[in-house]
Amino acid sequence: MKVVIIKYNAGNIMSVEYGLRRLGIDPILTNDYETIKSADKVIFPGVGEASTTMEYLRARGLDTLIYNLKQPVLGICLGMQLMCSYSEEGDTKCIGIFDEPVKRFIPVPPHKNPAGYWLKVPHMGWNNLHGVTGDIFDESLEGEYVYFVHSYYVPVGNDTIAKTEYINTFSAALQKANFYATQFHPEKSGPVGEQILKRFLAI
Repeated sequence: MKVVIIKYNAGNIMSVEYGLRRLGIDPILTNDYETIKSADKVIFPGVGEASTTMEYLRARGLDTLIYNLKQPVLGICLGMQLMCSYSEEGDTKCIGIFDEPVKRFIPVPPHKNPAGYWLKVPHMGWNNLHGVTGDIFDESLEGEYVYFVHSYYVPVGNDTIAKTEYINTFSAALQKANFYATQFHPEKSGPVGEQILKRFLAI
C-alpha cells in the first residue's frame, strides 16, 4: 500500500511519519503532484498558521490537487482546518472540502467559568471524544481520550463525526465522502490514536 504524507511548510509532519512506521507502514513524504495523485492513501497533517500555509499550497497547486483527490485522505490538526471553507486565522480562504468555518477560541476567565479557573488558549492536552460515528470510529471509542494542541476550532456541523468539549462544543473529527479529518493528533494519542489510524488505512 502506497501511503503519502503531503510535505509542505508546516511543523509536526515527522511525528505522523514516525506514527505510521510504528504500524509497519513506510510512508512517502513528498510534495510531488503525481506521487500524491497516485497514492492509495494520502495524509495531510501539520501545525502552523493558516494564511501563509494556504499561500504556499496555492503557489504549488497543492490546494486544487487535495480538493480533487479520489482516494481516502486524512487531514490532521492544521490539515483539517485547511480542508474547511474559511479560517479566522489571517482571514483565510481555505480549500473548501468541508463547508465549515474555522473559528478562534476565546479564553474564559475564572469568574466566567463555574469551575473557577482559566480556560486558556491554546487548548492543549488530553480530552475525550463523544458522539462518535463514521468510518474511522466505532462505539468502543466513545469517551476515549485523545491529544489536542490548537487555538482554532471547527464548530459542530453536518460533517462532524466526533465532538469534544473545551470552552464550547467543537468538531473533533469530520468526514465527507473520501475525506476524513481529525483536530486531535492520532499519532500522539496512544492506542486509541493507533486504532483510528489503522481504521483509516483499512478503508
